[in-house]
Amino acid sequence: MTELTEQDKDPFLIALGERLKSLRGRRGFTRKALAQLADVSERHVANVESGVGNASIQFLRQLAQVLNCTLAEMIGDETASSPEWLMIREILRGRPEDELAKARVALAGIFDTPTSDSARRQRVALIGLRGAGKSSLGQMLADHWMVPFVELGRQIEKIAGCSIAEIHALYGPNAYRRYERRALEETVRNFPRAVIATPGGVVSDPATFNLLLSHCYTVWLKASPEEHMGRVVAQGDTRPMSGNKEAMEDLKQILESRAQFYSKADQTFDTSEMTQEASFVGLLDSLRNAVLKQDKAFF
Repeated sequence: MTELTEQDKDPFLIALGERLKSLRGRRGFTRKALAQLADVSERHVANVESGVGNASIQFLRQLAQVLNCTLAEMIGDETASSPEWLMIREILRGRPEDELAKARVALAGIFDTPTSDSARRQRVALIGLRGAGKSSLGQMLADHWMVPFVELGRQIEKIAGCSIAEIHALYGPNAYRRYERRALEETVRNFPRAVIATPGGVVSDPATFNLLLSHCYTVWLKASPEEHMGRVVAQGDTRPMSGNKEAMEDLKQILESRAQFYSKADQTFDTSEMTQEASFVGLLDSLRNAVLKQDKAFF
């Protein structure tokens, strides 16, 4: 069978495949994991992602359920569900990213519980993939500022009464996201001053990420994919490489899919090629510079 060229592929199927890859990456699933959870063929998922798969509605429904999105979102028509959606979409169509960010903040101010900027700066939340240094640098910041350090992953396990791995195995990814949202809500309520280390996939759920941005001063701890992988393995966790020859490509896909969400943080700090001590000093200086720039102190 002759392989289809890009010119021979249906533009709609190409776009569908790109959206599926993006959704999968944002949720942090490998292709194999998504296929297993959705109970579909991994090869069929690969074909759809490459723009040559003739996906049935049932197949897409199974994927959408695991990815915690609507069919409309997967096929690219989530804003055509009502006249108000259409009108809002037209207002926002073609706007640059900075204007869209202002619109999001304005809408959050209308519909969410208002949080002052000074109150928001009393909680510094570190976001990013595993291996960026969220736990180690977060603990160091908390010790330096003499405020509580909160690992959101442990709060999730405390609420669920089991490990994160067990949550996924027993209840699935959607249940995990519900626990994650509840853990963040309780953390915001119980810790007016804190440094928070968040799970890498906290940006996968827009509602939870909006809550984080609204109530915390967020810093994206960034590193190269190779350093992310190397640091995790150096910590004794070989799972990312176990039985997965394409682990690095999967990691790059996840990072690429989440980068636009991570970049919504108040600050970005790159820990690549830096020791833990150098990263801490640099991060502390970066936060101090933000204070001078905004004239609003942390804690």
